[in-house]
Amino acid sequence: MAKVILTTHQKGGVGKSTITYNLAENLKNSAKVCLVDMDSQGSLLHLSELSTIPIFSGSELKKIINSDFDFVFIDTPPYLNESISELCEIADVIVIPTKAGILDLLAIKSTIDIVKQANSEKKALVVFNMVKPKTTLTDEIKKQLQEYEIKVSKNMLSDLVAFSRSVVLGGVEESNNAQKQIDNLTKEILTLSINN
Repeated sequence: MAKVILTTHQKGGVGKSTITYNLAENLKNSAKVCLVDMDSQGSLLHLSELSTIPIFSGSELKKIINSDFDFVFIDTPPYLNESISELCEIADVIVIPTKAGILDLLAIKSTIDIVKQANSEKKALVVFNMVKPKTTLTDEIKKQLQEYEIKVSKNMLSDLVAFSRSVVLGGVEESNNAQKQIDNLTKEILTLSINN
């Protein structure tokens, strides 16, 4: 049965689709991976013709999980709905991307509440995304996040053009810095998936 990596956050613009895509892209040469786009906007589904990774709609999820994929990466919509709790329960790892901002910190509470209601907090990992260089705000937000008692990734993804372009270029291989960051995050997520 496939390992399920869920990316969720009720706030839009935190990079859920980009992170989901890059994690799958990073594993495609060593494992059989696919993407499932649960978002009605279909951000990832629009990439079907460009991507070498199979991309499915949310309606195919049950069939996909029981197939021969090693990893199923699920991208969720930028709002909370009843399926998020169910997805948390079936996930092996729940990636919660966030920017280092006050509004992002306030918005993340609703997502964390749903993760906790599904008794899935041990599978959750908050990942700082689009981190600006030379700012103390990220450290301040990390300290604030401690009150939620959810693991915060030691790996952060910088605000690099390589990540923005990755869905068109098929990953971030052309940028050593971006590739190193996604490699480190991938290793952390794989370790978490084994331990859950």
